[in-house]
This record gives sequence, structure tokens and C-alpha cells, in this order.
Amino acid sequence: MKPTGTDPRILSIAAEVAKSPEQNVPVILLKLKEIINNTPLGSSELKKIKQDIYCYDLIQYCLLVLSQDCSRIQGGWTTISQLTQILSHCCVGLEPGEDAEEFYNELLPSAAENFLVLGRQLQTCFINAAKAEEKDELLHFFQIVTDSLFWLVGGHVELIQNVLQSDHFLHLLQTDNVQIGSTVLMMLQNILQINSGDLLRIRGKALHSILDEVIFKLFSTSSPVIRSSATKLLLLMAESHQEILILLRQSACYKGLRRLLSKQETGTEFSKELRRLVSLLSPTVYQEVEEQKLHQAACLIQAYWKGFQTRKRLKKLPSAVIALQRSFRSKRIKMLLEINRKKEEEDLRLRLQLQRQRAMRLSRELRLSMLEIVHPGQVEKHNREMEEKSALIIQKHWRGYRERKNFRQQRQSLTEYKAAVTLQRAALKFLAKCRKKKKLFAPWRGLQELTDARRVELKQQVDDYVRRHLVCRLLCPTGITLFQRAGSHHGHLLLKVQGDVAQLLLDVMHDFPLSRGGKAIAALDEDLHEVVRSPPARSRSKMAWGKAYPS
Repeated sequence: MKPTGTDPRILSIAAEVAKSPEQNVPVILLKLKEIINNTPLGSSELKKIKQDIYCYDLIQYCLLVLSQDCSRIQGGWTTISQLTQILSHCCVGLEPGEDAEEFYNELLPSAAENFLVLGRQLQTCFINAAKAEEKDELLHFFQIVTDSLFWLVGGHVELIQNVLQSDHFLHLLQTDNVQIGSTVLMMLQNILQINSGDLLRIRGKALHSILDEVIFKLFSTSSPVIRSSATKLLLLMAESHQEILILLRQSACYKGLRRLLSKQETGTEFSKELRRLVSLLSPTVYQEVEEQKLHQAACLIQAYWKGFQTRKRLKKLPSAVIALQRSFRSKRIKMLLEINRKKEEEDLRLRLQLQRQRAMRLSRELRLSMLEIVHPGQVEKHNREMEEKSALIIQKHWRGYRERKNFRQQRQSLTEYKAAVTLQRAALKFLAKCRKKKKLFAPWRGLQELTDARRVELKQQVDDYVRRHLVCRLLCPTGITLFQRAGSHHGHLLLKVQGDVAQLLLDVMHDFPLSRGGKAIAALDEDLHEVVRSPPARSRSKMAWGKAYPS
């Protein structure tokens, strides 16, 4: 969108550029220089003119002309140098508006690159020129181009990094010509004085190349101008950036630099700058720089830590404020409740006092009314009854108060008494359990010993048992026959078994007290009898019989 209120001179130039052939465009664009020079510097009118020039694409035309071959342009290097001035002046202080991204990202870097390309072309022409007048003229054009580049970079410092990283700038710096080299060094020094921070943002290879070239010019040339410019530039770089100073001090590429600088002549114009550079590269200064660097690092760490702590406290501040408000509100509520409680107690006390006074007043009135009703002869009797009732009420309240007081005083002893009763109950339960357990095991420990008569009676019972269960079997015909067939061995074995059983019974009867064990002995008798007569015992006896006396 074209701006309103455009300068008619700009409109005429734009129309003329649009209608004229290509070879006449550079000459037409030179008219812009007169318009810019006649406008006061820094005025709003100049800013409006620059915006009109940009909106009608006259800056783009200048850029296209500068990118063409200089031999095809009318006026040659004169026209080109003036167009570089016009382009740099139009770009500095211009507000592009809606096309800001295109202006800053495309147009400005392209203009700076074209300036460097023109500088290389002028450098080549200057070296190849044979006449001194031609060299002087080309050198003048070269200085105009470098001044235009410096003006453009001074207005847009973001272009410094692009310029320093450009291969064309490095080729300009590597020239052997004294005049071209001094001009380039002076331009580099002026650029670094504007903003030296961009020097560390360029690539490491480009930074090393610039340092190498500056140090090379300091020691390789005999021109005092080159050496002075290189010394001042190196001193500016070392003083501006500690990283560069450390690089010059520690890097193996620049080993011995301080020794070589100390050997330079001291009577020159730049001897003061040279001594400062040597002192910067000395170990003491390097140590101070290291300490300063450590100090800055410590300050940076402290700043980050303090910032972290501050942010942490700020994050906790809402919760702390909430907690403070909660505690304050709770305390205020408690105070209000306490005040309300005191007010209620005071109101209650006043109400009770009023009720008491009202009751006393009513009682007096009642008494007076009753005195008026009662016969004068019964007044004394009535007063006496009232006194007795009053005395009874007073006694009742006094006794109640006394008993309550005594009860409060005896509450501790009553508690101790209840505790003692509880302990006694538990102890009695425990002792009862112990006595119950003792009674369970008492029959086994409290049996009395057998008497001689009882022992004779029990022995007689055992003899009857043995006679009834053993001797009868041995005297039966089958037992006699079997005994005769089996021989004395088997018979002896059977008698031995039966005899062992009888002896076991005798031992039990003798050793085991039988005051309460008659039934147990009878049961034991039957059990032993069943064991002797059990099928397994008889089968084992038959097996032993078969082995000893086969049929």
C-alpha cells in the first residue's frame, strides 16, 4: 500500500525509473542524493522521504544496480560509490512498517554483502592499476564504500556479525597493500568500538582468522600505519573481551606473542599501546584476569542462587499469607467468642440479679398482703411458721453445700478405694484359678500309701487271676500235648511270657498306690490279657512254633 502525501520529487523519480531503460536507471537514482542532502538530518521530513523511497522500491533498485557489473553502469565507480552512500543513508533510520521482516532479514544483509563485494572489486582494480592517479581515485572510491558500510553497520548493529563472518571481509583484511590494509583495519576498529560483543558471537574459525591476520600484519609489515592500527585493534580486542585475552595468553598458536611484542621498537607512535598490550599479556595481569573471571563466575552463581531462593520464597508467599490470615482469623474469632461469652455471662448475672430482686420484692409484697389478710392475733404464729420454713430452707442448702464439699474432698480417696477393690477382685480371681488348677492334679500327689492288709488282699487277687488265666490253660489236655510236642523250648517261652505278665501286674500293684485305682487295675488286667490273646501275638507264636518244630 502506497503512502499518502508522498514527495512529488520521489514520485517523479520513481516514474522515471519505471519508464527509462536499464542503463539509465543508475544515473536517475543519483537524484536521490540531492534530495537527502537538502533535507535536515534527523528531521521527520527526512524519515518520511526514506519511507517513500522504500515504499516505491527505489532502495531495491539501488541494490540491483550495485549487484550488476560495474563496467556496464554509466559513470563507473563514481556512480557506484554515490549509490552506496544513498543506499546506506536510506537504510539507516528507516521504519519499514509491515515489511520489517523482509527488510531486516533479506535487504540489509544483502546490502552489506554487496558493499563487501564492491570493496573486493575495488581492491583488485587498485592492485592492478598502473597509474598513481588511477590508484588514488580507486582508493577514494574504496574509502567511500567502506564508509558507507560502516554507516550501515552503525545504524544496524545486527549486521556486524554478518560482516565479520563474511569471506569477502577476510579477503579484504588479508591484503598486502598498505593503504587498503590500513583502511580495512580502521574500519574494523570503528566497528568493534560500536559493539564489540558481536566479536565473540562469530564462528571460532572466523575469530581465529581475524586474530591471525591482525598479528601477522603487526609483525610482517614495516609500515608504521599498519603496525599502529594492528596494535590498537589487538589492544581493543584484548581489553574488551577477557576470552580473547585468555586465548592470546594460553593458546599454543600465539605462544611467544608477549616476547615478540616486547622486542618491538619503543620509540614509535604506538609504543604506549604496545606497552599496554604487553602488560595485559603478562602473567600477573593474566592472574588478575583469572581472579576477576572467577569473581564474576561466583557473582553469577550467587545471583542465580539468590534468584532461585527469592522465587522459592515468592512461591511460598501465598501459602504463608494464607496461613497468617487463617491464624489471625482464628485468633480474632476466639477473641470475639470470648467477648461474647463474657457478655453473656454478664447478661446472665444481671438477669439473675434482677430476678432475685424481683423475687424478693414479690415475696415482701406477698408477706405484706398476707399480713393484711391474717387476723392480728395470728400474726405472731404466722411469723413463727415463716421463720421455721426459712430456717429449714437455709439448713437444707447448707447441708447440701457441705456434703458436696465433702464429696469433692473425698473424691480422691473414693477413687483409690475403687481401684483397690478392682485390684482385689482381680487377685481373688487369679488365686481361685490357681486353686482350681491345684485340685486337678491333687489326686496324683495326695494318695496314701498301702497298708499290709490291703497289700495281702491285692496279692491274693493277683494270685487268683494268675491261677485262673495261666495254670488252667497249661493243665488242659491240648496244652499238655502241645507242650510235650514242642518240647521244653516252646513251653518255656510261653511260660515266660505268661510269667512276665504276672510279674508286671505284681510290680504295678506293689508300686502304684491303689487307694482309688481298683478300676484302673481291672482295666489294666483286661488289656494285658487281650494283648497276650491277640491274633498278632498268636500268629507270631505259630510262626516260631513252625520254625522250631516242623511237622
